[in-house]
Formats: sequence, structure tokens, C-alpha cells
Amino acid sequence: MTLSPVFRSLDAVRLLEKQGVWTRLSSDLEAQAEAVRVVQADLRLLLAEKFLAEAPYVPGADEVMTSEGLRFLQEYFFLILFRSIFASLGVPKDRLRLYAELNFCIKGTITAADNIFDDQAKTLLPLAPNTGARFMSILQLMSFERLLRRVLERGKEKGVLSPVQCDKVQRELLDRMALIGTLEGSEENGIQEIPAPDIMVDRVHRIRGGELFALAFAAPSILEKGDLAKRFSAAESAVAQLGTAFQIVDDLTDFEVDLGRRSHNLLVSQIHHYGSKQERGALTGLRVGEEVTEGLVESLFRESAISVLDVAYKESSSAFVALASLGYWFDPALAKEVVHAIVGFDGVSRIEALTLGG
Repeated sequence: MTLSPVFRSLDAVRLLEKQGVWTRLSSDLEAQAEAVRVVQADLRLLLAEKFLAEAPYVPGADEVMTSEGLRFLQEYFFLILFRSIFASLGVPKDRLRLYAELNFCIKGTITAADNIFDDQAKTLLPLAPNTGARFMSILQLMSFERLLRRVLERGKEKGVLSPVQCDKVQRELLDRMALIGTLEGSEENGIQEIPAPDIMVDRVHRIRGGELFALAFAAPSILEKGDLAKRFSAAESAVAQLGTAFQIVDDLTDFEVDLGRRSHNLLVSQIHHYGSKQERGALTGLRVGEEVTEGLVESLFRESAISVLDVAYKESSSAFVALASLGYWFDPALAKEVVHAIVGFDGVSRIEALTLGG
């Protein structure tokens, strides 16, 4: 999982638009867009032009529901949401700018690392096309590491953080990323045992999804003090729950892929420990190499998949209830719609099939 959602459920997107969610986020979209512009401009001071391409168009706040605005909202939704939460907590504008720039660098670092783990080639920087997906991911990884340092140096120059705090933020980020990476690395050769669902959520999803989202709170955990620090701690716990929810939904989308590479997957766990006799028998066959037929999750494994989706709903709802208690404006009643709106490229038809009539 990365910090890059893809909106494919147009019904859910329209419902959120009707509820005014995208309008409320428009100023945060513009602030995050400016952070992307600033960091991409930094890159041209760090890397020769021959390695760079023209920077992509970044929309303004009045373009949220245009094709360009929606495309940016798709890619940066979670960062926009984090910025909105930070603003609601009362963070001053200078630190909001720092956090928005840092979170873009964090997202880029995670994306590049995820490319290497999953043999993909997503990029968030205007790098010139080149051969070799791994090379491009490594170049992006190195670039974002230097860009993050530049963001922190700019913060020092403006008096937003001290040299000591700058070092602490870098250490905090690396420690947190190492925790997530350790989990990813443990699966490289496949897993041998399938933990029970509640154990898997706590040991896997709260790290792979929860700690991933909580990376946005690494710098605030160092810089915020007093009552604001306490509010940030509560918000971090809520956002971690939101990340857990989306990781669970990812498991439904990635069921076939995770089976093939023997990665942790909550649906596999649910079937293995609590599925019907027919479900468990089918899973055993799939784990020894039988072909996964299309629609199997929505048909044979439907009851187990609905149980997994319910866990995601509960995590998402609990997250937004906790944020509302901190004064955040988002209506917790829309938690399900957020889960439906932000789902992987291939996940919409599956989620719609599982929720039909539900």
C-alpha cells in the first residue's frame, strides 16, 4: 500500500461532492499543490536538467472538480486530508507549509520504495524518461531523500525548527520507516503461518497501513508542544486507524496477488480460521497452485470477504468519530463512502458486488 489512492467509484465521489467534502478541502488542495510546486522546483537545483522533464501541471483550488483537479485530488488525497486535519488542530501557517512539503517527500520516498518491493514504476518527480524501472525508482528515492533535507533546511532558515529538531525529525522518520520496511522485508520469501484475523490486524495492518499514515505525524511529534501536542497524539491514533482501514480494503483488492506471493492478507486469514468448510477447502487448493477463477471472492468467498470489509468500516468509522471529537469537520456518517470512493484500480467492482444490497 502507498499513500496514493485512486478514486474509481464515481457514485461515492459524487456523494462526497454533494455533502460538500471537496469544497471544504479546496484550500487544503491548493496548499498541498503549492508544496508540490516548491519541492519540484527544489529538484531543479539538485539535479542536472538533462535528467529532468517538464514539471506536470498542478491545479489550483478552484479546479477541484475538473479533470485536472480530480486527478490531483486522487493522487494526493491523503496528504490533503492530513493538511486539513493539521489546520483544524490549530497549527500555524509556517508549520503547515513545512508539514505539507515534508509529507510530499515522505509520499515520494514510500512510492519509490514500494516500486522496488512490487516491481512497479510510479513516479512523483519530473524525471526524464529512462530505461530501467528499478533505476528510476532508485533515482527517485535518492532525490526525495535530498529534497526532504532541503525542506528541513528551509525550515531552519525561517526559524520554524531548530538544528536539533531538524536532526530529531530525520531520526524519527527513519525509525518509523524502518519499522514499516522490516515488515515488508519479512515477507520477501513468503509467509509460512497465517495468523488469526485479529492478530494479523494488530501485527500487520496497523503497521503496513496505520504506521504508514502516521508518518505524517513524525515531524509534529517533535515540533508540537503542550496542549497541541496532546491533540496531535489523539489525531495520530485516529489517522492510524484510517490507514489500517484502507490496508484492509487493499487486502480485498489484492487477494489474488497476495495469494501468489504468499503475503499477509486478511481475507486469507478470515477464510483459513473462520471460513466454511467449502471456503477452507478452496483456499487450500489455491495455496498449492490451483488457478484463481474470476469472481471467486465475490461468490464463494463472499461471506468471509464481507466480514473483512466490516472490519474496515469499523476502523474508518472509529477514526472519523475520534477526529470529530477533536473538532474536525468531517461527518463520521460518511466514513463508508470514503472507503468506497478510495479504492484500488481493480477494486471498485469487487466492493460494489460485496456491498450490493448491504
